[in-house]
Amino acid sequence: MKTSITVVPPSGLLLVLMCCPLLGLAQSASSNKASDHGRPSHLSDSDPQRCMRHHFVETISHPIYKCTSKMVLLARCEGRCGPTTRSDPLISFSSVLKQPFKSTCSCCRPHTSKLKAVRLRCAGGTRITATYRYIL
Repeated sequence: MKTSITVVPPSGLLLVLMCCPLLGLAQSASSNKASDHGRPSHLSDSDPQRCMRHHFVETISHPIYKCTSKMVLLARCEGRCGPTTRSDPLISFSSVLKQPFKSTCSCCRPHTSKLKAVRLRCAGGTRITATYRYIL
C-alpha cells in the first residue's frame, strides 16, 4: 500500500502526496548508501524527502493560437537523490509525445503513466488537442 499525505494549503486547494514508484534499485554506487534496513537511503519510508508523486493543477493554453485555456490535474515525481530532483510532465500539441517527462535525476522517475488529452476551443471554432502523461 502506498503512503499518502494530505495537505490543505492556504489557497483552499487539496493536495495529496503519494509515493512515487522508483525505476529500480540499480543506481550509481555514490547514491546507494545503505540505511539501517539494508536499502538505499533514498528508499527509506520514513524519509520526508523520499521520491514521491506530487499532484498539482496546471493551466494549459496554446502558445500561438487564441484558445480557451483549461485547468488539468497533473502529477510529478519529486524527491531526494540529489539537491534538485524532480520529474515534470511535458505538454505537447503534437500527435506524438516523444519525451513525456523532463527529469532532473535518474533515481526519482515515473514508473507507470498513462497518456491523457485535453481539447482546447480556439477562435473560428477550431479545436486543438494537447497531450500529456499522467503519472500513476
